[in-house]
Amino acid sequence: MISLLAGVAAGVMLGTISGLLPGIHVNTMAGGLLSLQVALIPVFGPEMLAAAMVAALVTHTFLDSIPSTFLGIPDADTAVSVIPAHALCLEGHGEEAVRISALGSAAGFLAALPVALALLVLAPLFQGYLDWGVAIILIGVAGYLVLFAESPLYAGLVFLVSGALGLFTFHFSFLGSGPFGFSGLLMPLLSGMFGISLLILSGKGAIPDQYFDGIQISRHGMLRSGLSGTIAGLVVGWLPGLSSASANAVVASVADYERDRRGYLFATSAANTVNAVAGLVAFYAIARTRNGVMVALAAIEVPPPEVLLASAACAAVCGYLLTLRLGSAAWRFAGIDRDGLTMGVIVFITLISFLLCGVFGLVILLFATLLGLVPRLLNIPQVFCMGAVTLPVILFSLGITVF
Repeated sequence: MISLLAGVAAGVMLGTISGLLPGIHVNTMAGGLLSLQVALIPVFGPEMLAAAMVAALVTHTFLDSIPSTFLGIPDADTAVSVIPAHALCLEGHGEEAVRISALGSAAGFLAALPVALALLVLAPLFQGYLDWGVAIILIGVAGYLVLFAESPLYAGLVFLVSGALGLFTFHFSFLGSGPFGFSGLLMPLLSGMFGISLLILSGKGAIPDQYFDGIQISRHGMLRSGLSGTIAGLVVGWLPGLSSASANAVVASVADYERDRRGYLFATSAANTVNAVAGLVAFYAIARTRNGVMVALAAIEVPPPEVLLASAACAAVCGYLLTLRLGSAAWRFAGIDRDGLTMGVIVFITLISFLLCGVFGLVILLFATLLGLVPRLLNIPQVFCMGAVTLPVILFSLGITVF
């Protein structure tokens, strides 16, 4: 019990760090823990290491809403959700945005638990029928979004061009070597399209006073958004080749982040956390690794699933409370000059992109930023830039090689 609690405490700390520092993914933390297994396992046992990895993964899904809200910096898990969250911050509702995100993640975790227990028993029976359905699901979602957009032609073009950029990025990912070694190129790709490009067009002046006067979303809205987020999180967490970035596109097919920003934020936060739980269950039920944390987990002796689910529950409680606590400091951002903040964030993203991905990362960041400006110029939703992730996954699922 002591080793498990120590593991949860360590995981919460690492998940908090990775959630608050853009560019530092929780997979990196899991890899760091794995590299210390020779020293940690003889003292604490493999249960501590496993609990720490899972706790870090779950905690990260709560805390990553804070840089998205106040700085407008996305990572692979927040992506499109940065748009409504940062917009609420610029209207003085930054703390509300963080609280909605935390509540969405908590609701997603609670909804995922009974589903997870059912999947542990039933998944091996129907998994074979699901493996071939990834491309069909994503084609349906992407087709629905494009065909029912106000400008289907422009929406389709942006989706395809961003998809081409995504294919180019992933195909030449071996070039993404920085001073810190190799790293995934999703960070500069998504930060350019959903971070820097939006900051450039976000306007000037000081950040307005931040105040909290309650969460402006109805119980019915929470139920609807939570349901769509849970379904999206299960889809991307269970099926191969998908990620939380794909969940944003799935949620966007049923929730308009421009008209219902709070509902969309609640849904994507739920999907992010459900995705983490679904990945853990898939690891046990069908022996599939859906994220870097599960890959690291597969390298050690793991305890029974109920032990790690309990560790995840403890981490979810800690992550929720930490998010609320940090979100309550939103008032400190009032009066900060947005020009200086925008420039500082751009410099930070550029530096992190270079350190993690080298010169090629800077090239991807530049192209992604330029492409991210296009939707605003054409007056279409930013979500169509998600083709950068969605199109490569579709082609991969169909076994189509472009390069």
